[in-house]
Amino acid sequence: MAMNAKNMPADELFFGHKACAGCGGSLAVRAALKVLGPNAVAALPAGCMSAVGFNFPQLCFANNAMITPFAATAAVLTGIEAGLRAQGKKPDDCTVVGFAGDGGTADIGIQALSGAIDRNDDVLYICYDNEAYMNTGIQKSSLTPFGAKTTTTPVGKNSHGCLTQKKNVFEIVAAHGLPYAATASVGYMSDFLKKLERAKGIHGTRFIHVIAPCPTGWGAPESKMVDLARDVVDCGLWYLAEYEGEQVSGVPGGTFTLNCKPREFASVRDYLKGQGRFRALSDEEISLVERSRDAKWEMIERDWA
Repeated sequence: MAMNAKNMPADELFFGHKACAGCGGSLAVRAALKVLGPNAVAALPAGCMSAVGFNFPQLCFANNAMITPFAATAAVLTGIEAGLRAQGKKPDDCTVVGFAGDGGTADIGIQALSGAIDRNDDVLYICYDNEAYMNTGIQKSSLTPFGAKTTTTPVGKNSHGCLTQKKNVFEIVAAHGLPYAATASVGYMSDFLKKLERAKGIHGTRFIHVIAPCPTGWGAPESKMVDLARDVVDCGLWYLAEYEGEQVSGVPGGTFTLNCKPREFASVRDYLKGQGRFRALSDEEISLVERSRDAKWEMIERDWA
């Protein structure tokens, strides 16, 4: 039976942390560890989850967990997995999992991630994406979306926030041909749980990219975080999909599967204007975001259908 809110284990494996109220990243980590179980071994680089989860003398992980150098999450996962294998541990007994933010994944950590995929190390890498370097003061990352206000992409007379488009890490990772990759959202928790269970049962490198809103950086009430994580999917600015490599799908080059296609997109304007980081966007800039979304969905429907 697939895990859901009704049959999810009651044991808490990530608790007592110091995350902000409404933190999407902490929700993602909590849910993931419930699926992966108490024998999972976790590694986290510098970022929100290491900052809030390792507070001497309190460790907020019931699992074995450690902090890694900022750029080395995937490399440390490789070492942990090799050490467990040398001790005679079987992969099915303990999942080696990394939790890294968008900056620690798409920017400073992408080299180590690419290397782990190239070696096909038996690890699961989860990127909790709050779309900026939130832990260090809300600086832009390469996963910050167009128009977003950060401390390094300010809003003022001559600037309307981030001028670049969000990097498509899911498709970059899939281009490596790894066994399994997926996108998810804490606003669609049942989908996230299914993908965690799927990833747990596959060997080799697996990657899940989960949208995890941040009330501080996004400029919205903490009570709205799950709603925003759902809205970004409903308005088409984030898609839920899976990639299965050739070794899993049996198809040369692998296969993409779209998990959710809204019958009609919700309002992009409402999604953007509900967040302080986008309030300076003009009508023209919102139209640009919509056109970019439409072009992306044309590609998805053409190539993945």
